[in-house]
Amino acid sequence: MPSNTARRVRATENWFVRDGTPTMIEGYGFRTHVLPRMLPALGLVTLASLVWLVPLRSAGGQRWALLAGVLLATLATWVALRLFVRRLPRLSRGATMGVLAVYAVMPVAVPLLQLAVDDTVTPPGGSAVGLLGFVIFFAAVFVGTMLSTTYGLGTLLRRAVRHAVNDLANSVRLLGRALPAMLFVTLFLFFTGELWQAMNNLGWFRVSLVVLLFSAITVLAAAARLRDEIGRVEQDLRPERLSAACKGTPLASVEITEPLHATPLNGRQNRNLLLMLATRQLVQAAVVGLALFAFFLVLGLIVVTPETAEQWIGGTPTFAKLLPGIPVALLRNATLFAAFGSMYFAITSMSDADHRQQFFAPIIDEVERTLAVRAVYLMTLRAS
Repeated sequence: MPSNTARRVRATENWFVRDGTPTMIEGYGFRTHVLPRMLPALGLVTLASLVWLVPLRSAGGQRWALLAGVLLATLATWVALRLFVRRLPRLSRGATMGVLAVYAVMPVAVPLLQLAVDDTVTPPGGSAVGLLGFVIFFAAVFVGTMLSTTYGLGTLLRRAVRHAVNDLANSVRLLGRALPAMLFVTLFLFFTGELWQAMNNLGWFRVSLVVLLFSAITVLAAAARLRDEIGRVEQDLRPERLSAACKGTPLASVEITEPLHATPLNGRQNRNLLLMLATRQLVQAAVVGLALFAFFLVLGLIVVTPETAEQWIGGTPTFAKLLPGIPVALLRNATLFAAFGSMYFAITSMSDADHRQQFFAPIIDEVERTLAVRAVYLMTLRAS
C-alpha cells in the first residue's frame, strides 16, 4: 500500500473512532482494535485500585505522600496510554496475552497486597460477597470497558448530549404538541390524594424500580422502531453524493468518478448504528424528563399547600432533608410523572410520522454520511 494511501486509510479509521462508529473499520476485531483502545481505562482501574482498595493505614505519617505519589503515577500512566492509543496501535498476540494476564491477576494481587500492608482485606461489596467481590469488580470493569470501546459508546453519549442541547428548540416544539394530551391524563392523577399517600409511604428504592420499568419500556420500543429506521436508510453512492459526504474527512481528496456498490453491514456494524440512534433518542428523552420534573415540582409547590398535602396524605407529610419545606411525596410524584412523560415523549416522537421526520432527519443524514464515507474507505482499501 503506498505511503500516502496508508496514511489516508489510517486517518479515516481515526475519523470513524471520533465519529463513534469504530466498527466501520475493515477487519475490526478485539485484539487488533478494541483491546489497544481499552488500555487507558484498564490501566487507570488497575493503578487506581491501589488507592481505593488499599487504605495504607500502616504508612503512618507518610500515608498522604504515598497516596499522592500513587495518584500522580496513575495520572501519568493514563495520559501516556491515551497518547499511545491515539495512533490506533495493533497489539501482537504476545502483547495481547501479556495485557490480559496482568489484568487477570489483579483480583488476586490487590487483596494480597492489602493483606500484606494492613493485615486485613476489605473487598468491594463487603462481606456479602467476600473475596469474590474483587473478581466481580474487575470482570465488570473489563466487560463494560470492552462493550463501550467496541461500539464507541462514550463518543456517542457526548455527541448525543451536545445535540440534545442544540436541538432543545425542537424538543420544546415537540413537547408543546405532546404536552396537552399527556396533561389531560396525568393532571387528574397528580391531584389524587391516594397517589400522594402512596408516594409518601413508598421508598425511593421502589420509586426507582418504577422509573426503571418506564425506562425499559422506552428502550424496548426504541429498539424495535430504530431497527426499522436503520432498514430504511438508503445508501446514495453517486459520485457527487460521495464527494459531498467526504468533505471534512481524510478522504476529501479522493477522486470518485463512478457510482459505488453498497457493501452489506454485519451484525456488529448494525448494532453500532442502532446505538447511534438510540443514544440520541434516550438522551433527548432524559432532557424532556428533567423539564417535566421541574414543571410538576413547581406546579405542586404552587397548588398544593402544606395543609392540603397533610389532608391527602392522612398525616404529617415527610419533608426532604436537603430541600426543607418540600414534601417527599411531591418529589416522588414529580419523578414518577417525569418518567412517564419522557416515555410518552420518546414513543410519540417515533410513532408519529411528522414527529419522526422532524426528529430523525438530522441523525439519519449522519448515518447516511457515515455509510458513504465507509464506501469510499473500502474503495480506497481495494484500490491499494
